[in-house]
Amino acid sequence: MRGLRTSIKAALWTAQLLILGGWVWLFLESRAPRPSPRPAGPAVFEIERGWTVRTVADELKSRGLIRKTTPFVLFYEFFHAPRSLKAGEYELPAGARTREILGLFVGGRIRLHPLTVPEGLTGAETAEVFAAAGFETREAFLSAFAATETVALLDPRAADLEGYLFPETYHFSKGTTAAEAVERMTSQFKSVFSPAWRRRAAELSLDVREVVTLASLIEKETASPEEKPLVSAVFHNRLKLGMKLDCDPTVIYALKKLGPWNGRLRTKDLKLDSPYNTYLYPGLPPGPICNPGRASLEAALHPSEADYLYFVSRNDGTHVFSRTLREHATAVLQYQR
Repeated sequence: MRGLRTSIKAALWTAQLLILGGWVWLFLESRAPRPSPRPAGPAVFEIERGWTVRTVADELKSRGLIRKTTPFVLFYEFFHAPRSLKAGEYELPAGARTREILGLFVGGRIRLHPLTVPEGLTGAETAEVFAAAGFETREAFLSAFAATETVALLDPRAADLEGYLFPETYHFSKGTTAAEAVERMTSQFKSVFSPAWRRRAAELSLDVREVVTLASLIEKETASPEEKPLVSAVFHNRLKLGMKLDCDPTVIYALKKLGPWNGRLRTKDLKLDSPYNTYLYPGLPPGPICNPGRASLEAALHPSEADYLYFVSRNDGTHVFSRTLREHATAVLQYQR
């Protein structure tokens, strides 16, 4: 009996030593650096949908990003199972070890790509930016742009999302679809256009669509934050008096809707019969002519108290504002000969 107990005790000690040794080996392997020669700098690695942990380990090893596959799989099984390795594109820091790589994969910390949407672009122009950045096609974006469900409560009259793709720098993963990007942009608009802004719009007897339309005119008329409230004042004053807005960008927008625009606005274009032509039709155009930024939206809601009715460009990015037609005519002669 004593011999049997001694044998069992020895076997248990041996097993414990083996387990301890295994843990030490696994710990050391999980902290081992990348194989040599190591890839220079961070490495981009993509996990495709449906890949198993073993597939991921094999791909990592084949690219020289880990030394061995077994420690990778075991470390996952012991410390992360049953959580999945999230599909997507990852940026692995130089010298990343097994445990760090698994932390990225399990946490789904995928690589994001910046996409800057400047103020004042139309939906079609935003589609070009989206496609040029390597996401889905221009056509896919325009299809998503035509779906108005995301703004239906704000603007029941919307025929598309013109005006509601909020200009900002976004960060999207490689596989982001046009529908997902458009939803993100409109969600950002709804976040910015706060309940306080809606109350202010009601004080001005304007609905959200009218505010966004007015803001889009302001956006296209001036890039100067200081001038935006003054341009807004001109438009508000003209609307109160029933005067036509005489806004060149509305005519340009109408021309763009007809086809490619050559960049020149001619006198005869001001007679184009379009509801967007504010030289022919009083009041606001039927809808936004671009996607305005925060400053233009604020200016539309908070115009200056100035009593200006006219403005003309100095051709340097600034404008001369006038109260009377005579003052305006003098400024036009000076700056627009």
